Amino acid sequence: MAVLSWKQVLEDNNTTDPNSITSLSLTHKALSDVSCLSEFKNLQRLDLGFNNLTSLEGLKLCVNLKWLSVVQNKLQSLKGIEGLIKLTVLNAGKNKLKSMNEVSGLVNLRALILNDNDVVSICKLDKMQELNTLVLSRNPISGIGQSLAKINSITKLSLSNCQLQGIDSSLKSCTELKELRLAHNDIKTLPSELAFNIKLQNLDIGNNVIMKWSDLKVLSSLVNLKNLNLQGNPIAEKEALAKKIKKQLPNLQILNAKPIENALKKEEGGRVDFENESGHLDIAASDRKRELVQTEKRTNYDVGVPPVELGTREEQKRKKQKKSEVLKEKASTNKNDTAVRDKEPAKKSSKKAKQHKASAIDDGETPFADLFGPDSSEDPLTTSRKNHNTLQNVDAAAGLVTFPKKKKKNKNLVTGAAAIQLSSASDEIGLGGTSTWGD
Repeated sequence: MAVLSWKQVLEDNNTTDPNSITSLSLTHKALSDVSCLSEFKNLQRLDLGFNNLTSLEGLKLCVNLKWLSVVQNKLQSLKGIEGLIKLTVLNAGKNKLKSMNEVSGLVNLRALILNDNDVVSICKLDKMQELNTLVLSRNPISGIGQSLAKINSITKLSLSNCQLQGIDSSLKSCTELKELRLAHNDIKTLPSELAFNIKLQNLDIGNNVIMKWSDLKVLSSLVNLKNLNLQGNPIAEKEALAKKIKKQLPNLQILNAKPIENALKKEEGGRVDFENESGHLDIAASDRKRELVQTEKRTNYDVGVPPVELGTREEQKRKKQKKSEVLKEKASTNKNDTAVRDKEPAKKSSKKAKQHKASAIDDGETPFADLFGPDSSEDPLTTSRKNHNTLQNVDAAAGLVTFPKKKKKNKNLVTGAAAIQLSSASDEIGLGGTSTWGD
């Protein structure tokens, strides 16, 4: 245990005047007593995180404080800060607080962070007309009640890992809410009153007990929602989840921490980029899968079987048997037809040339100029016409080779790990920094 000395503070800051100091960082010093800070009348920013404080009574006279962090100490009460009415940011997370009543009179608070404590109920916060961020995750809170009934300025609310049974109409007044995290609770349904939170962009209700689509009916009203997490709910195991969610939320970009477009393609059996165990795209695996599909299509075309997608092992076995029968019929016909047999080498050569051309077109690594460049042994004009005809034939007969229109990159679409953020970098938690999705 260590007691802070005001003389040591002055010495560390190369000054003899305590009134000249407006900001102090005193973290990781095993401090148990900071009563000497009452001498520093002009302190505006104070970081006392990661110490052994059990009381904040020594801060009573620091009336000019605007930013205070006492995260990860041994506080059981916030007594001593009631008169610090200039505070805009208070972080007292990871302590042993059983109540938050002491903050009710801090009318200028913009960010209140009290995660990982023992708070059982939310005090009335109606006096905090500028509060935009409230983090109460990992507290044994069973209900929100009317504590937020008169606050319409709040934009970010986290009540994850609490003991909530529901939210009812408690958030009806929070019309500016953009981020709402309610994961790891016992919520069974989303109330119709959530429709009042039309500005919601990020909604995390993972690991609750939502079972029916009717419990999510209100989602269709949240037209600005971009990021939705349902993982860990019984409903998340149902078929065609992405398709149904997309129908309700046309503007949604991220579902269950992944781009919703990938989920839709997977459900439809279309092209999907694979991800490895770390969650990053596995380009090699994606390319191998697509190559298998293309090879299957080209082989089917060669033997006269319409192109189909790869299916189950039984389907693949059936397709192979069908190909074998077709090949046997061709072989039998060729044996009885001398003229066809004599021309077979030329046909095979022609077929290989066409296959090579098709392979080159399918290969994303082939330079565009090489696909249409004239062969040195032929006349450029003749070659150009041949290439044009060949491409037309391959496209028309096989239906395998196409040149998709050039898509414009959507600069607003965010994918990968950064997609989880989705909050504007300019949004502030009071004066304490940007709002994040991972608090």
